[in-house]
Amino acid sequence: MTKNVILGTAGHIDHGKSSLVKALTGIDPDRLKEEKQRGITIDLGFANLVYPDDDLIVGIVDVPGHEKLIRNMLAGAGGIDILVMVISADEGIMPQSREHLAICNLLKIKTGLIALTKIDTVEHDWIELISDEIRDFVKRTFLEDAPIVPVSSRTGEGIDKLKDLIKEIAKGVSPKLTGGLFRLPIDRVFTLKGFGTVVTGTALSGEALIDMPVEILPSGIKSKIRGLQTHGKTTNRAFAGQRIGINLQGVEKDQLKRGDVVVSPSRFKATKVIDASLDMLSDAPILKDRSLIHIYVGTSETTARVILYDKTEVTPSESCYCQFRLEDEIVALSGDRYIIRRFSPLETIGGGTILDPKPNRRRKKEGIEDLFIYDKGTISEKIFTKIKKSAIKGLTNDFIEGWISGDLKEIKDNLKMLIKDNKVVQANDLYLCADFVIPIRERLKDIIKRYHAENPLKLGLQKEELRVRLSKEIKSFLTDSVYEFLIKTADVSIEKDIIKLSEFKAELSSVDSSVKNKILKTLQDNKFQPPIKTELQQMTKMNEKEIKDLLNLMTKEGLIVRINETIYITKKTYEELVEILKGHFRTKKEITLSEFRDLLNTSRKYALPFMEYLDSQKVTLRIGDIRKLMIK
Repeated sequence: MTKNVILGTAGHIDHGKSSLVKALTGIDPDRLKEEKQRGITIDLGFANLVYPDDDLIVGIVDVPGHEKLIRNMLAGAGGIDILVMVISADEGIMPQSREHLAICNLLKIKTGLIALTKIDTVEHDWIELISDEIRDFVKRTFLEDAPIVPVSSRTGEGIDKLKDLIKEIAKGVSPKLTGGLFRLPIDRVFTLKGFGTVVTGTALSGEALIDMPVEILPSGIKSKIRGLQTHGKTTNRAFAGQRIGINLQGVEKDQLKRGDVVVSPSRFKATKVIDASLDMLSDAPILKDRSLIHIYVGTSETTARVILYDKTEVTPSESCYCQFRLEDEIVALSGDRYIIRRFSPLETIGGGTILDPKPNRRRKKEGIEDLFIYDKGTISEKIFTKIKKSAIKGLTNDFIEGWISGDLKEIKDNLKMLIKDNKVVQANDLYLCADFVIPIRERLKDIIKRYHAENPLKLGLQKEELRVRLSKEIKSFLTDSVYEFLIKTADVSIEKDIIKLSEFKAELSSVDSSVKNKILKTLQDNKFQPPIKTELQQMTKMNEKEIKDLLNLMTKEGLIVRINETIYITKKTYEELVEILKGHFRTKKEITLSEFRDLLNTSRKYALPFMEYLDSQKVTLRIGDIRKLMIK
């Protein structure tokens, strides 16, 4: 499989970046008419350096050097693997040389080299002098040990050596996350006649396929990939690490802009609040709490207010944790890099890593231990901490995959390991911290236990009533998934919607047993004209709740049959009633209410409820004023 690496140029205006790219690739990255006329790069330019013998393609992003176009430079810097810092031999280190290097250093670009251009315009001794100055310039940056390659784009001197060095460095670059969710920050939007809307960008993770559904955030537009191009060629499949052009189906150009992100659907969520680490540049001004700044993430740019944690201000070269409250929504994952610039005048002052793109609400005096873990921890520690911060609400797999930058298989494997280590439990589609689940499950059992103690004659309490009581105790609403999981794992029994402790059995005291026997005898003696519930209450000297609970218990035990709210008969009497009814139907095809009353030698007061109960149990079927037998 062809390896794809992104190389970016950086450096001051007119130091020969675009000319160098053309000398390396034969492609002029200045695509705009205005760029040709003015001789400077205004917007991002793109070219490809192909090494066919090594199955390697280096996509080149040529960024503008003018200080007023730093936002365009930042839009191209996010996906860079290798930086070529371009410094002209005739001018040396200039303001944008410093700002570009600072930006790339803050973005944690890991490797690169320095191209000393326009060597045909200076003496050899001057080249050595400038090289020594550059070596001091890049100290304590990722380019500290990078090779300095003197080149001339006009004569071709040093170009082949530069190509060879780029190839060797590119071979050692770690590939981007092809196993992650597809994510492509848009840096260009245009239309092609006969094709429609096309967007371009560097794929940060995942892969794109023809006809693959995609979502454009933050707008939430749903679309499908009609066509794909990588490095100027049409393809059916494109991967992370490639410059990709996507022809989108059913989307108008004016619906999109640089800073939007093309992603796999239903996983990513735009955000206006992010927690982050912040590293200030050595020459930056003091940044005070609640200051307004410009922030750049991927290809997006917006303003934000910075909330410093545990500080009132952050000084040059200092680091801290903070929160950015954004003016506009962006799409970001934990692990993404960002840059901040002063609100006015515009100058780069710092940057860092996005630690939590969807932070939980943080109380004013709450600790920030979670941010240390998001910053320094393993992927397992980060995922576990985020699940723990979600408390009893839990997190879905989709949320986790759209929260942290990582390979999907690695994320799934870490979730499995957290479950195996009893740190996390899975409740249907949710992952929960075991430290939260266990005490809440015990509290659930304690509520049922207390209910049993207060209602010894009841088998248990209603399922929904239990959820309401538990939610009140823990001061948090329980979702269906969490509640069902708690019940499933809490050693309780469920019969219909009644929940009880598995070991609980409603038992009567000796006094209650004698009362129960007295009720049974009274009901049996009176057969088809039994005393109603209020009469039983008077007879037993119980209160209304006690007699109700006792009768419900006796019904559950199968000793009596509840005809309606006030009438009960013994099980034996009910069986006798059914046999009498069957006897009638051996010689007749139907029965009236009065005939039924006479069969039982009772009154209409009882005959009608008995018959209605038989109808409800589908023993009989009412047709007008008569009934037919439904059982054999």
